[in-house]
Amino acid sequence: MRPFRPTRAALLAAICLAASLAPIGALPPAAAVSPGALTVADPGFEQGGTGWNFTTGTGTATNNPHAGTRLAYLDAGAGKKIWQTVTATGDGSYDVSAWIATGAGGGAFTVRVNGTAAGSLALPSRAAYARYTLPGIAVHSGDQVEIAFTSGTGWINADDVSVAASGPAVANPGFEQGGTGWNFTTGTGTATNNPHAGTRLAYLDAGAGKKIWQTVTARTSGAYNVSAWIATGAAGGAFTVRVNGTTAGSVALPARSGYARYTVGRFGVNPGDQVEIAVTSGTGWINVDDVMVSPAPAVDPQVTSSDPRIAALFDWAKRKAGSWVQLPGSTGPVNVDEGNTSGTGSATYEASYWAGYAHRSAFYSRDTSHQVAGAAALGLGTENLSMLGAFAATSTAEQQYYPVWALNFDDRTNLSIDYYGPTSFVREVPAAFDLVEQADKAYRWSGDPAWVEDRALWNYYRHATKEFVELHDSAKPNGVAEGTGNGIFSGAASYDESGGEHFAEAGDSIGSQYQAFLAMADLAAGKGDSALSAQYAQKAADLKTYFNTTWSGTGSGAAMVRGYSTGGTPITGWGKENSWFMPMKRIIDPGPRNDAYLDYVDQQAAGADRPANIEAYTYLPDTFFAHNRNDTAWKWMQYVYDRRDDQHTVAQQGPNGDYPEVSFTLVGQTVEGLMGVAPNAPARALATAPHLPTGTGWLQVSDLAIGHNTFTLRHDGATRSTLTNTTGTDAYSWEARFPGTRATVTVNGVARAATTRTVDGTVYSCATVTVAPGATVTVDAS
Repeated sequence: MRPFRPTRAALLAAICLAASLAPIGALPPAAAVSPGALTVADPGFEQGGTGWNFTTGTGTATNNPHAGTRLAYLDAGAGKKIWQTVTATGDGSYDVSAWIATGAGGGAFTVRVNGTAAGSLALPSRAAYARYTLPGIAVHSGDQVEIAFTSGTGWINADDVSVAASGPAVANPGFEQGGTGWNFTTGTGTATNNPHAGTRLAYLDAGAGKKIWQTVTARTSGAYNVSAWIATGAAGGAFTVRVNGTTAGSVALPARSGYARYTVGRFGVNPGDQVEIAVTSGTGWINVDDVMVSPAPAVDPQVTSSDPRIAALFDWAKRKAGSWVQLPGSTGPVNVDEGNTSGTGSATYEASYWAGYAHRSAFYSRDTSHQVAGAAALGLGTENLSMLGAFAATSTAEQQYYPVWALNFDDRTNLSIDYYGPTSFVREVPAAFDLVEQADKAYRWSGDPAWVEDRALWNYYRHATKEFVELHDSAKPNGVAEGTGNGIFSGAASYDESGGEHFAEAGDSIGSQYQAFLAMADLAAGKGDSALSAQYAQKAADLKTYFNTTWSGTGSGAAMVRGYSTGGTPITGWGKENSWFMPMKRIIDPGPRNDAYLDYVDQQAAGADRPANIEAYTYLPDTFFAHNRNDTAWKWMQYVYDRRDDQHTVAQQGPNGDYPEVSFTLVGQTVEGLMGVAPNAPARALATAPHLPTGTGWLQVSDLAIGHNTFTLRHDGATRSTLTNTTGTDAYSWEARFPGTRATVTVNGVARAATTRTVDGTVYSCATVTVAPGATVTVDAS
């Protein structure tokens, strides 16, 4: 896919062991991909294969492109080949990728340098497109580099070849090869007694003067983070990164006998820089494992405020979230879990970030969905697109259009602990709908047309909002998707896995289905299909009416229906996710009933039956921001942040703050919640509404990426907002919203009539203005 976001500098290789939218046209296909010394002609075959060579039984076609309008194909059977040979114009190391779909196994994707294979991948049988990468192809000026696809026992489609500069990888990041690549003073070494993952770790004995370190050479420019899992017997040690001998960042290690993840970043390098990663001793023993170098996110938003606590929360969250980013071309294990700490081999990782347990080598559909907004605010549009696209490709008729629950960081293989086969894998009904809703959100943040043009994604949206519902609507036929009531491996109706209530339908699944219908209306509008958009807008309205008039009963609080058993019995009371998802997904009509239910959720979340795991609480700020309950939302943000150093309920996970969902959601809740940012990049527009907690005088975010542009937004209380279109060439239409009804507002000091908009029961006074590149506009409603 062709990324559509602020350009990221060339990146180090990361290795880890362990509303409606105006339709827009696609970006023009690139004529060539040229990261430096390698230039590939016609990488997306949009010029009919110019620069490529084709044997009999191969060619270009228009029937199944990954993106754009054309692809290359190889018919089934041996002896067929498509290739291009390019001449390297300089020295370097490169990762070569392509999107490939196959009708059967047996084919190969290969790169040869001067006739010798430098990398090759055997292609499996996979009818959906996946991204395959051959990492670390070393070339010198004048080398002849052949990029080739060869046939197998079934058809092969190939598209969107790309080349990216490789970075220096950390050798032996998990110490599984003993001390290979590392340097050790006396009193240090490797051992097997207390690894974080795998079978080995590095140790430093107590006492001053001990050190383990590795020095790598940067080959490209960029900004990066370095992380490691560290356990300590006492304080006094340090985790440090130096560039050319100068300290770029250092973390003082506290006394913590359990592993926690420490990060040094954000630091910059240039080609040839010597980067030293080191741990030095303290007054107690130190164990080190699973070092990871990751690219710093594409943008670096800064939050400042009259309340320093908000700024500190955001700064911690963005740094922690940025440390979880993987990089295409890195190599790491697959199928790692608590029972198999070494995994089942290794693979080339694709664009992704951690979303789920940090002791598993995968990202999860539920976590990914909840992390999309935070990732988008950090400029991780490529990662969002790759991850949601990867889930979309797993939704097959054989699996009754359920997406899989977890994927390894290669973006294409199922995490083995959660997948046994097409009839036995973890699946929960709300996840199928959440992926649609979050794809629409990612589209609005990035403006990337791939979100509506990519075939796998578009087919997923259609199947999830139509066939999926039809296939799972038998126990209580009413147009609401159901679970089986028989547990997560046969299809659960609710995200709440703790109860034994045997749901057929649940509040979180119907709420998520409602938002998926709204998202489908939005995505169809973005694709230019106004009839389909109107159809899904009506489906959403009808479902909301049914929920409020029939499905949820007549009570509120403990009396509101939050689900139905497989026998048809309504279920009331407190249900964690199947309770708070109903107001969070805004399916309850605004008014006294919804207000009472929000009070109930707030009380129960703090009561005796409150959730045990920190990641459950990460949904509560979203729930209350959705209904302009800013003080309550901020209270729950602080609750999550204040417990970041507490031990997680799962021992292998480390502290709560090392659960990735915690940091990503705090980033998203600051931007979308406290700042009230609602982007619409495809239409070159955004809306904002101040959601500052009581007593907060002002709040500002800068370097916020929406589409091609970055912005600075400041709210002074609830009555004054200032927007600067900082970088980029697009003018944006800005709707500045303020709670309450006013006849006029001022725009840069000039009075104008205000318009009125009601959003989920809250009345706003609004002004819509165009903010040109480089311009600053202030709207005052005081």
